Amino acid sequence: MTPTKLGEIFTEVSDSIYSQKNQWRFTIKNIPLIAIADSTHNRMRIISPVAEVKKLNSELLLASLAANFHTALDIKYAISDNLLWSIYVHPLKELNKNQVINAISQVYYGNVNYGTTFSSTSLVFPGRQPKPKKEPKKENNFTEKI
Repeated sequence: MTPTKLGEIFTEVSDSIYSQKNQWRFTIKNIPLIAIADSTHNRMRIISPVAEVKKLNSELLLASLAANFHTALDIKYAISDNLLWSIYVHPLKELNKNQVINAISQVYYGNVNYGTTFSSTSLVFPGRQPKPKKEPKKENNFTEKI
């Protein structure tokens, strides 16, 4: 994968996009996502701001950690700059188009399912799970712009 190909994929699946060099800000169904690629260090990340940390109670923060183990498959919940993020980090050149689309989908669903199932996909590993408060968003084919 290259930054140029990443940009093409982000443009294909997003509702709106702004790009500058190897950075992209885009939205899918009003959910903001940011992607950064670094060819020199062979890394890329896709992130989405979920909530301000000061608005989260300890129960939600602990549920985030449990989700990192059970329901957030290839994404993780992480805190930076006083925000909780849904994040995906991966080596850049090893990625293929389907993996990028799947990563975008997981970051998106990690955001929209936060506080309910905390899931990034329909796969859930066994163990103690956070109790859902409402139905999770249904997964769609990401090439059809969720």
